[in-house]
Amino acid sequence: MTESTFTIRPATPADVAHIHSMIVELAVFEKLEHMVVATEALLHEGLFGARPSCEAIIGEAGGEVVTFALFFHNFSTFLTKKGLYLEDLYVRQAHRGKGYGSHMLKYLARLAVERGCGRFEWSVLDWNTPAIEFYKAMGAEILPDWRICRVTGTPLTALAAV
Repeated sequence: MTESTFTIRPATPADVAHIHSMIVELAVFEKLEHMVVATEALLHEGLFGARPSCEAIIGEAGGEVVTFALFFHNFSTFLTKKGLYLEDLYVRQAHRGKGYGSHMLKYLARLAVERGCGRFEWSVLDWNTPAIEFYKAMGAEILPDWRICRVTGTPLTALAAV
């Protein structure tokens, strides 16, 4: 495919099934499929419900959905500006190596600048060396001293208990 046949656009409700399918593919790739509880209905609510909590963009090559990125705004207390946080970026296996991932990152970087964000950030699994090298080549700094802290399920309920 040539670059001219690759387009990026905001996701629509008609894209939910494609995004959900790629979320499952991503989970399999990351060996985390056992953690996926996402459904198309929940994804639709998160993206297009009464109070959307995230946004997504779609990359198409020749009219076929081949990539997605799901993102949301966070806030930096140090910068006192919102940021753009990329939750997931996925390019279907058959379409890797064609530059689509870098086009998606550049699109999101432009969006962050247009929205006045102080930073654009995401996480990467420590074993995913190809992704780490790709992100470094795109200008990303891999922060060695930061670790993600997460509380979910029963521990979250227990923490929230009064």
